[in-house]
Amino acid sequence: MIEISNKTSSMVKPAERTWSGKLPLSELDQTGVTGHIPTFYFYTQSPHDWTTILQTLKSSLSSILVHFYPLAGRLSPVAGGRLELDCNAAGVQFVEAYADNKLTDLDTFLPLPIYHQLIPSIDYQNTPHEEIPLLVLQVTRFVCGGFCLSLSMSHTVADGEGALHFTCEWARISRGELLESPPYLDRKVLRAGDPPRASSSFEHAESNPPPILIEQSDNEPEHEKKTKVRMLKLTATQVEKLKKKANNSWKREMSRGFTRYEVITAHIWRTACNVRNHKPEQPTALAIAMNVRSKMRPPLPREYFGNAVIDAIATGCSGEIVSKPLGYSSSKIREAIERVDDEHVNSVIDFLKGQEDLSKFRELKSRSNGGGFCGNPNLGVTSWLTLPIYGADFGWGKEVHMTPGTHDNDGDSLILHGEDGDGSLVVALCLQVRHMEDFQKLFYQDIDMER
Repeated sequence: MIEISNKTSSMVKPAERTWSGKLPLSELDQTGVTGHIPTFYFYTQSPHDWTTILQTLKSSLSSILVHFYPLAGRLSPVAGGRLELDCNAAGVQFVEAYADNKLTDLDTFLPLPIYHQLIPSIDYQNTPHEEIPLLVLQVTRFVCGGFCLSLSMSHTVADGEGALHFTCEWARISRGELLESPPYLDRKVLRAGDPPRASSSFEHAESNPPPILIEQSDNEPEHEKKTKVRMLKLTATQVEKLKKKANNSWKREMSRGFTRYEVITAHIWRTACNVRNHKPEQPTALAIAMNVRSKMRPPLPREYFGNAVIDAIATGCSGEIVSKPLGYSSSKIREAIERVDDEHVNSVIDFLKGQEDLSKFRELKSRSNGGGFCGNPNLGVTSWLTLPIYGADFGWGKEVHMTPGTHDNDGDSLILHGEDGDGSLVVALCLQVRHMEDFQKLFYQDIDMER
């Protein structure tokens, strides 16, 4: 266990006066997971003294908040189960803490449950929206001189691309450099605050109840089962083997080969269906978190600071997913991805605008905690392959390790680059304890099997 002591908390506000007022949020901001998403950066001993490190982080944070001023605001409830953003410069929470451990005492840098001690906790149940900071940070110093910087940002304010854009620009300011890419803050590009244009003509699978196990009446028994996390590394050679296997097994009307994301996600899906011992006729759904910035017409600016992510849903029966070749499940994933275009996204927005109570489409934690798509018999696979997740240099060198937080929900997974820059990838996966060992064994075994 990590022993944390001497916690002190303060609010860091923008260094200059910023625009104040109420901003409407888009429907994509207010649905799906809207709680805080943590990210952890670990650093070895710095040549700077501890006081200088803290002062540098606080002053640069205050400076960057001038540009990313919505983060210093608060959410405010409005009619119809909706939220708006009150840009009131209330500030972000900054916690200083000390651990009676060394970094090496963590043993491995897996996203273990003890990491909850490295980030401020938020009591969503008993704290009004107006009192919850949209960004909470904690800097924890270890006795060896190393430290952890953790950031937890409200998913209502920004998606992963926006959050990492903020971190990169904050680090740049902390190093004494100038802002490189200002955030694009106009949420009107996703029709925030506008009325619906028309009734939705699409069937929106992402709003349907997820499949449940055939022999059960709901998913609660599965949600209550213990889970564990593994970081599964794939070498560049293993990734190419999977791509070759998928492409060779499914050449029907393909204009291009499958991508890394498509084949690795298909491999995860097939392996999970196999080790979960589903009946052949068991329905299963795969939620694919898609960044739609480039899907819109015209495309959104890459620096758009908000949520531009929707779930594309691939569905099938476990028997077919397992028995048919890798190319089959890869093709189902591609079909789901290719359905998402400007018309589809606007249809999703119109569908959500037409809801009397938007709160029923909102979850504070994860899709596996009450009615989303993760959790047996389903999965959610998010790609961080295009995001700048490594190299957060605040002036004392890059981190020795970065992890995307605590994943303790069955079926939740991320695909990210390996830290060595050698073409390897990492699958951060959470499954029920009873399935994990078999999953890991079959995950690697199947790569070497010729089908």
